[in-house]
Amino acid sequence: MKKIFLLFSLLLGVGNLVAQGQNKAITTGVPFLQVSADARASGIGDMGVATSADVYSQQWNAAKYPFSENKFGVGLSYTPYLSSLSHDTGLLNLNFFNKINERSSYAFSLRYFGLGETVFKQNEEEQGQIMKPNELAFDGSYSLKLSEKFAMSVTGRYIHSNLQIQEANPDARASGSFAVDIAGFYQTPEMAFKRFNGIWRGGFNISNLGPKLKYNGDTASESFLPANLKLGGGFDFIFSQDHTLATSVEFNKLLVPSPQDNQTNAVYQKAGFVKGAFNSFTDAPGGFSEEVKEVTWALGLEYLYQKSFALRTGYFHESSEKGNRKYFTLGTGFQYKKVKFDFSYLSSASKQNTALNNVLRFSLSFAIGDTILEHKEEKEKIND
Repeated sequence: MKKIFLLFSLLLGVGNLVAQGQNKAITTGVPFLQVSADARASGIGDMGVATSADVYSQQWNAAKYPFSENKFGVGLSYTPYLSSLSHDTGLLNLNFFNKINERSSYAFSLRYFGLGETVFKQNEEEQGQIMKPNELAFDGSYSLKLSEKFAMSVTGRYIHSNLQIQEANPDARASGSFAVDIAGFYQTPEMAFKRFNGIWRGGFNISNLGPKLKYNGDTASESFLPANLKLGGGFDFIFSQDHTLATSVEFNKLLVPSPQDNQTNAVYQKAGFVKGAFNSFTDAPGGFSEEVKEVTWALGLEYLYQKSFALRTGYFHESSEKGNRKYFTLGTGFQYKKVKFDFSYLSSASKQNTALNNVLRFSLSFAIGDTILEHKEEKEKIND
C-alpha cells in the first residue's frame, strides 16, 4: 500500500520529538524494539521477563534458556502494525536457541520492521518516488546457570534504522548502533503445598544499552535507544499433571532522560546514554511522583492443559501523562507434537488507541530435541 512517509514519521516518533504539554511521554529511536514480537507474550499483557522459558525468550530475558525443557528450538512470528492505515507494515521475528548442556545455552534472533511501500512527494502534482523504509535488529546471546535456581545472560545487538529521506534532506542517511542486554532469571523446582504444587519465578533485564542513533551526522539528529529496565515475578499453580495456572506481574522503566519543561531538542540531546540511564531515575520535572508515572506495569494469566493447550489474558497500564497506553489482551495456543501455534488479540482500554489495537498476532515455533521429562523416561527405561 502506498502512503505518505511523513504520516509514519509522526506516528512512530521518528526524529527527536520532545513531548510538551500535558502528555510528557518519552520518545526514543527504533521504538519497534519495545513491541512484543511473539503472540504468547502478547497474550499475557506484553510481558515475558519472568515467565517460563520458550523459543522467544531472547527479547524478554535470555537467561531463561537454560531452564528450557527442550534442547533447541526455532520460532517465527509476525505482528501487523497500524493495520487500520496499512496492510504491508509489520514486525517479523525469527528466533533460534540451543542448549549446549544443562547449564548453558546460546541464541540468535532477527527482528525486521518494514513500513511497506511509501511514496514521497513534494507536492500533489509530482509523480513521487517509491521508497521502502525499514528497521532491523540482530541479536546474539549466551546464558549460564550460576546455580540450580539462577541464571544470567549477556546479549549483543546490532541495530540498523533506515527511515530518512535524502530527497527531503541531502544529509540524511541510514543510522546504526550497537546495544547490550544484561539479564537474570530465577526459578525454583516444583514445590509441594497443601492443595497444589507450585513454581516460583523472578527475573530482570536491562536492555538496549548503547550509543544513540545519528541520522544526519549531527548532535541535533541523535535519538536515544529505548534502554529499558524490566523487573518481574510469577508463580505457577500446578493443580495436577493436566492443569496449570501461571500468574505473572512485570514492571518497566525507560532508562532515558525525561524531557524538561521549556527544554530545546538540542539541549535534550547533549546527555550521553550512560549518564542518561542513571539520571532517568531522578530527572522527572515533577519529582518522585512523576518518576513513578514513568513506570508501566502489566498483569498476566496463562492456563495450560496438558501442556498442549493454553488460554491467556493480561492487562497493560501506562500513566495518562506518559503515553496513556492501557489495554487488555487475550491469547490462545496449542501444540501438536513438536509444533506450537500461538495467537493473541489486543483491545484498548483507554481513549488513546495504540498502533496494535484490534490486531491479531500469531507465532509458530518448533521445539526440537527431547524434553526433560522424555529424557528422564528414556534413562529409566535404559536402567530397567
